[in-house]
Amino acid sequence: MIPQTVKIGGVRGIKELLIGGNNPVTIQTMWKEGITDAAQDSEKLSKIIERIESLKLLGCDIIRFAVPDMESASSLRIIQERTDVPLVADIHFDWRLALACLDDQRKGSAPAAVRINPGNIGSRDRVEAVVKAAKNQQSAIRIGVNSGSIPKDLEKEVLENKLSRAKALSIAALREVSVLKELSFNEVVVSMKASSVSETIEANEAFVKESDIPLHIGVTEAGPLITGVVKSTLAFSHLLREGIGSTIRVSLSSTPENEVIAGRNILHECGLRKGGINLVSCPRCGRIGFDVHSFVERWQPKLLTIKENLTIAVMGCVVNGPGEGKHADLGIAGGDGKAVIFSRGKVICTVNENEADSAFERELSRLISSSHAL
Repeated sequence: MIPQTVKIGGVRGIKELLIGGNNPVTIQTMWKEGITDAAQDSEKLSKIIERIESLKLLGCDIIRFAVPDMESASSLRIIQERTDVPLVADIHFDWRLALACLDDQRKGSAPAAVRINPGNIGSRDRVEAVVKAAKNQQSAIRIGVNSGSIPKDLEKEVLENKLSRAKALSIAALREVSVLKELSFNEVVVSMKASSVSETIEANEAFVKESDIPLHIGVTEAGPLITGVVKSTLAFSHLLREGIGSTIRVSLSSTPENEVIAGRNILHECGLRKGGINLVSCPRCGRIGFDVHSFVERWQPKLLTIKENLTIAVMGCVVNGPGEGKHADLGIAGGDGKAVIFSRGKVICTVNENEADSAFERELSRLISSSHAL
């Protein structure tokens, strides 16, 4: 079942994203720091905007911000006013925080979407108030259900082994969807997140049998970098192969940048995101003649902002580097205090190791310029 298309943004200077349908799968991350005082701290606000723009260059499409208090709601509106990246207000328990984010009488700009868990917001009239405000601002709503917020009746069935936790997540999400449908609100995205790969897969597979609302997929509390990437890759590759998932977040106990990089690489390997740098590097061994790890660490942020469809190889030794990296549009290897820059297996130049970065940058600029000329 092809999911329906939901529009996020496209108003108030916010970039328009189409989620679902046959549109590209988008990448999300979550801001990892509090923004309570950002509206009053101009330096902090500037740094937030600068980092948002950096995340955008890395390939981030949507950023979610926790809104635990009214000060954060005010700050988020100011932040959204200063960037065209669609922002999502993450609301728990207090529906008034959602209303503050969407209030057209407040300073700043309403975010592109709000994430609510109707199960912990309270009575239906509170949900209705949020929906009314979202309609007025043309903001989307993401319904977020997780294993810690399953309704009590469903939780009871889970504890009695009458229902799997994954199925309970799906039923809970479908209940909330029905409420928004009754209120004629259609700009809805749903997420059902569990901390296990199998439950995440089962919940999303169950949901798509009953609804064509686009899904945001992710394994919640996936863990630190390596553990989280492994879990997310297993879940995403399975679901995306089935056509399930219109937007993703790799939830890591790591930086937003690493979440975005992991997300774009997963989509790339699944054949769902084209273009950009394909960075390959050797794992190093006893023949190491070039500090691959530090070079990659220095260059990866810049390389991943490049839109050209190029393969870059960073290899540890001259013995195998140009040969193993012969498929690369540009590569570097080194040894004995020297660095070799090569392209398609052919050496371009050899320089002293302390000149490696400048030589690589020069050849990279030439490569990009030539690709523009084509």
